[in-house]
Amino acid sequence: MSSRPPETTRRAAFLDRDGVLNERPPEHDYIRSVDAFRWLSGACDAVRRLNASPYVPIVVSNQRGIARGLVDRQTVGEIEQRIQRDLRCCGASIADFYYCPHDIDEACACRKPAPGLLVAAAERHQLDLTRSVMIGDSETDVEAGRAAGCMTIRIGEPGSPSRADIVVQSLGSAVDRLLLKG
Repeated sequence: MSSRPPETTRRAAFLDRDGVLNERPPEHDYIRSVDAFRWLSGACDAVRRLNASPYVPIVVSNQRGIARGLVDRQTVGEIEQRIQRDLRCCGASIADFYYCPHDIDEACACRKPAPGLLVAAAERHQLDLTRSVMIGDSETDVEAGRAAGCMTIRIGEPGSPSRADIVVQSLGSAVDRLLLKG
């Protein structure tokens, strides 16, 4: 009898939060309240389509505002509840949320571009990272996905320089491309 863990074929669509699901706040600012959270057009429908696909949607987000004392964990949790409540209205949900609450200089293993959040989610949800995708709006998201062995999609202007496998303008376009790929 083998002691190897069972291989998994489950795959994730790892989603950065700000700039992918919701409007990104101005540079060096943070979503500080539930009321400040604003969905990007088409994001709810894109998550619904992920729910109907082989991809498990999981949010992986750096939340440096916690370390800086500008946002507290309770507020991040309330925003998470708002996301789930809004998604339920369109028949969708996020399977889990993973946040890095550390500042840049703390050298943790979870702050993207490190792959720690993705690896932790893969272990907990028995996901195959090589069959998963990281969708984000920054090169740190792309680097985290690459470090974890995932395909990468960057939300941005097509043609802009990126190490991502694909660059598209929205989460909806990313899901279109992902589902065409199979």
